[in-house]
Amino acid sequence: MRSLLAIPLNGILLLFYNAMILASNNDTYLPDAVVATFEIPSSGGVLTITWNIVFVLAGICILFIEIVKSTRSTEQALLDHILSLGVFVVFLIELLIWREMGSATFLILTLLALVDVIAGFTVSLATARRDISIEG
Repeated sequence: MRSLLAIPLNGILLLFYNAMILASNNDTYLPDAVVATFEIPSSGGVLTITWNIVFVLAGICILFIEIVKSTRSTEQALLDHILSLGVFVVFLIELLIWREMGSATFLILTLLALVDVIAGFTVSLATARRDISIEG
């Protein structure tokens, strides 16, 4: 069970986004499909939620969880950072090579993966410094 904490959640998000793109065809682009529509009572405006927005919101929530996970100073945390770096590389390669991934949504998800990698290593280093005091 503890080894499941080493799985980067951004990788799961990447798998779901890839599945949605692969399920799209020339007639329908699924990430633009409407998930829900809400009327805002006070202004009368209409809030339309698409799959693109759902993925960005999920990415932000996942980034928070990944930063909290990076505060652990265990071997699983190191494995999580290495796997997160691998997930970011896959995001970047897909963004640069796969035409269907050339969207603003996928760019935002790629940047969230980059922030996850940088924040993870930064928080882990700060935590390690606090755990081990070096006197010189």
